Amino acid sequence: MVPSDNELAERLCRRDPNAFELLSARYREVIYRHVWQTIRDDAATEDVVQEVFLRSWLHAKQWSGQGTFKSWLFRIATNLALNHVRSTRRHRQLPLEIPNDAAMYEEEPPVPGWMIDTSEPGPEQRLETTERLHLLRQLVNKLPEEKREVLYLLYDDALETRQVAETLGIPEGTVKSRLHYATKRLAQEWKDLAKEWEDMA
Repeated sequence: MVPSDNELAERLCRRDPNAFELLSARYREVIYRHVWQTIRDDAATEDVVQEVFLRSWLHAKQWSGQGTFKSWLFRIATNLALNHVRSTRRHRQLPLEIPNDAAMYEEEPPVPGWMIDTSEPGPEQRLETTERLHLLRQLVNKLPEEKREVLYLLYDDALETRQVAETLGIPEGTVKSRLHYATKRLAQEWKDLAKEWEDMA
């Protein structure tokens, strides 16, 4: 029988190395993706992920049992990732170019699907979609950090609003407020861009 997170967490508090290995294997990939969304640097992401699991080993007893162990790990990962960004990019914006794995965003954009126009199939659609995704990435990267993080957690990591609140350690109402701000701003800027495209057509 596969042990639950709670069982493994209890064993982790007793310094059980097998529990640590099982939890690391269970969540390493999803934690890596989560951290990478903030840092966008493979080497730095790997360092932060290592730190996340090191802290889970050293401070396992800090998990209170309220909320899920996964959310606790995500909260550690979020804090470490944001600390890294603040310390290394304090006076710089995140890169505006699309990352090398941009193809995945053609299937899972970091914003609601209704903002991507796929209603006109044709041989030039892929190029047009890539260009629009490039512009969309720029708009997302210009959002305030806390709003951008909410979008990533909801759309890239597919967390529910309650889970995002647990991960970031903020009220669920704050998550909804940040999401409302982000989508409203993106929708307005996207609408402005669409009008420019129509004027140029």
